[in-house]
Amino acid sequence: MPFPSNFTWGAAAAAYQIEGAWNEGGRGPSCWDTFSQTPGNIFDDHNGNLACDHYHRWREDVALMRQLGLKAYRMSLSWSRIMPDGVGAVNEEGLNFYDDLINGLLEAGIEPWVTLFHWDLPQALQDKGGFLNPEIPEWFAEYTTVVAKRLGDRVNHWMTINEPPVVIGMGYQQGVFAPGRKESHADCLLAAHNLLKAHGRGVQALRAHASGPQQIALAHTAREPIPATDSEADIEAARAKYFGCSERRLWNIAWWADPIVFGKYPEDGLENFAAELPKITDADMALISEPIDFHAYNCYSGEPVRAGPDGKAETIKNGWGIGNPRATLSWLNIAPEAIYWSTRWQTERYNLPMVISENGVCNTDWVHLDGKVHDPQRIDFMHRYLKAMERSIDDGSNVAGYFYWSILDNFEWAEGYKERFGLVHVDYTTQVRTPKDSFHWYKDVIARGGLPD
Repeated sequence: MPFPSNFTWGAAAAAYQIEGAWNEGGRGPSCWDTFSQTPGNIFDDHNGNLACDHYHRWREDVALMRQLGLKAYRMSLSWSRIMPDGVGAVNEEGLNFYDDLINGLLEAGIEPWVTLFHWDLPQALQDKGGFLNPEIPEWFAEYTTVVAKRLGDRVNHWMTINEPPVVIGMGYQQGVFAPGRKESHADCLLAAHNLLKAHGRGVQALRAHASGPQQIALAHTAREPIPATDSEADIEAARAKYFGCSERRLWNIAWWADPIVFGKYPEDGLENFAAELPKITDADMALISEPIDFHAYNCYSGEPVRAGPDGKAETIKNGWGIGNPRATLSWLNIAPEAIYWSTRWQTERYNLPMVISENGVCNTDWVHLDGKVHDPQRIDFMHRYLKAMERSIDDGSNVAGYFYWSILDNFEWAEGYKERFGLVHVDYTTQVRTPKDSFHWYKDVIARGGLPD
């Protein structure tokens, strides 16, 4: 069965990774400005001050999206560009920028899918504790209300927060991303609970103040265990590991998704983390479980697991084989089965339409002597993952869209400008954009509404 005729073909990017203009147009600093401008935090001390200069070059970028034939563009808003202090005064120049960008997308026939928060918390709010401060749900609601009133007549698809495991796990537990904290597991569970309440307040604000019809989600991610064989034992062991909450880290998808969909935390997590849990009230859970419309999921990689003697999943060391295909980032194994199993299992558990809100691969791309950027590995990666997603749809998964990460090469967080994920090559010195071979391949996929024969 081919992809549905109404399938959403898109690409994605995030404000801090492409906009630049970090101190222009009335924008206030974010925690990622502070983090990336601190020596030693980012590869070669890169920062996002200029990035892809999308703030000034967005018309050129939208023209490229139109050339690609995108049906939708997943973008994020810079909270501190709209409200420099996070709350209070609204920066009209910042709102005007997003007004113009969204109008430009719509004129190009591209639907904007807007993420409200993609990691760049205003530094003024980070100085008050960020997600450890119990006021953050109200801060987020105030910001979302401003956005919904201004943009909600034209934006119909929203994601409140991108990848909570990264926000809290890598930002507050491991300290490798902004704000660079290394808090206790108990404090991270508190920050996680506050984040979920902020999501709930964001949903409420969108419902109350966006004038058009809204489709709302949170963009999840996780680490995908992939059954080593098709045996029932391996499949069930991998599924249990995927949704299990036994590990003292923040990458347990059920810890984030179950409260939103079911209104309660997973029982195994409540039992395993009992001594460290914050106070959780019925009112909290009612807020967190404000109804959503779809499940957004960012999927990249995975590791093979098998059922051990006790039936529980065992990760297979070198399970893909020594020297297996992988991206230039060591964690990104080429594992298209990840997109098959994650969409299948989430469809079964949560019974919501799914959208793959990110999927992509980083490569050593450069402009060749012929003036083009040849990236056959990326084409092969996309082909394999889309085939796996097509198989999942054939098997009953309700997958309604796919957003390649990313439209442009950009600032790849702690990796700086070393890693290139884009369909369009960016020369960061000249800001010249060069569509890669993968750009043209994906253009054909979008035009035909599916994979080549």
